[in-house]
Amino acid sequence: MVSYLTSPLGTIRITGDKSGVLAISCLDDPMPDLPLPVGLPAPLQAAHEQLTAYFNGERHTFDFAINPIGTEFQRRVWTALLTVPFGKTFSYLELSRQLGDEKAIRAVAAANGRNPLAIVIPCHRIIGSNGSLTGYAGGLWRKQWLLEHEGSRRRSPEGQLALF
Repeated sequence: MVSYLTSPLGTIRITGDKSGVLAISCLDDPMPDLPLPVGLPAPLQAAHEQLTAYFNGERHTFDFAINPIGTEFQRRVWTALLTVPFGKTFSYLELSRQLGDEKAIRAVAAANGRNPLAIVIPCHRIIGSNGSLTGYAGGLWRKQWLLEHEGSRRRSPEGQLALF
C-alpha cells in the first residue's frame, strides 16, 4: 500500500504493508494533499504520525515496524546507520570502521545511497571525512535541511565545529 505525507521536504511517499514500512522517499513533484487511505496498515499509520511529530520537532526516534529490502551487507549498513544519534553526524570512514573494515568505504557509501527508508534510517547523518555534505538521494538541500532540523554539528575542514 502507498500513502503520502506533506512535509517541509515536499511530498513523502510511504510504502509498506502490515509487516512494516518498506520505503520512504521524497518526491520532487508535488502531490495534492490526500487523505490517509482507509484501512491503512498499522505500520504506515504509525509512520505518518511519527514523521509528522519529527517534522514538528516533537520526536527524535522512530519505533514503527520497518521491513527494508536489501542484500545482507546493505542491511548491516542500514542497521549501523540506526546507531547514529539524532543531532550527530558520522563520516563514511567512521561508519566503515564501525562495520569492521575501513577499506569497505565505497561499498558502505553505496549501501548508504540505496537506503530505502529516508529519514527513519538516517543516512542523511553521514558526511564526508572533511565535514562536507556529500551525496543524498533526495538532494543535498534536503540533507542540509534535515541536519539543520536536527541541530547537527559538523567539523569544518579547519577542524572547527559549525552548525549546519
